[in-house]
Amino acid sequence: MSVHHKELLSDYLRKRHSVTKLVVHLVFTTKYRRKLFDGFMIEQLREAFESACEKLECNLLEMDGEEDHVHLLMAYPPKLAISVMVNNLKSVSSRRIHRLNTHVPRQSKSAALWSRSYFACSAGGATIETLKEYVQSQATPD
Repeated sequence: MSVHHKELLSDYLRKRHSVTKLVVHLVFTTKYRRKLFDGFMIEQLREAFESACEKLECNLLEMDGEEDHVHLLMAYPPKLAISVMVNNLKSVSSRRIHRLNTHVPRQSKSAALWSRSYFACSAGGATIETLKEYVQSQATPD
């Protein structure tokens, strides 16, 4: 394998029988879209997400947020369902925020910090058009 090829594959998750690069963009909103977060709490959320990522064998590529929502860009292994990842990230972060910020009021009887809904979108380095062109350019044998 050439040095150039090794460089291209350095960001990929290499296992015994597969090479993958699965990246998802997630957005979580607070319950009732209440404006709860300040800069300090966003950092606490980042720490909680990083901690959860270690256990899930994920990689938090980027994370930031505003008063009522957060955005995460995550690389994850193929064995992990996005719904499982979301549930874990939300529960770990909710517990941490409630533990470290006793002044934050409970948003509902269930004490949920996050809305049950979430946004998830696959994210990658190439556009769909680029991938289509690549697949179509393959030399079909006669």
